[in-house]
Amino acid sequence: MKRLSSRPSASICRTAAIFLGLLLAVSVSLSRPLAATEPGKCAGANEAFKGFQATGPHKAVTGQPFLDAQGAEKTLADYRGRGVVLNFWATWCAPCVKEMPQLDRLKNILKADGIEVLALSEDRAGATLVDKFFRINEIRNLDVLIDRAGKVMRGSKIRGLPTTLLIDAQGREIGRVQGISEWDSPDAVAFLRQCLKP
Repeated sequence: MKRLSSRPSASICRTAAIFLGLLLAVSVSLSRPLAATEPGKCAGANEAFKGFQATGPHKAVTGQPFLDAQGAEKTLADYRGRGVVLNFWATWCAPCVKEMPQLDRLKNILKADGIEVLALSEDRAGATLVDKFFRINEIRNLDVLIDRAGKVMRGSKIRGLPTTLLIDAQGREIGRVQGISEWDSPDAVAFLRQCLKP
């Protein structure tokens, strides 16, 4: 009587190896895009910010233009590839004025992490007023940016100042902070690095 071998045939082993190789290749190719939307990446927001609201699902930011200090048009698409902290403010808004020095320090802190901090002014008097405010209050790191006629604010559905959008490197709003915050606190900095660093 012929005894059956307990070892699998060579063709079965080859088929299994090919299947496992394909499975591994698919897994690796999917892991990069999925990493950008890891559910735990932006955990801990409530410890860092009182007024944080997650945006779910993430949504593309407005394409409305705003102006720099020289009057050149820019859009948020210009910052694609970097995380963005976009603060809407005005010189007549007392809470906005209070947090501006912290945002100025935050821009310097996060510069090396590939995260931009933008303060978009809603002042109708434009760049001249904002530039004067920055000089008087020794705001040295933030750029003068003007939301002419409030187009970006309306396109972002902002209902009050200050409000800050957190935007990922793909140009999607992942959350917003309504009201004043301690932007350069260790908890806030750690959260922003964890959540927005490309």
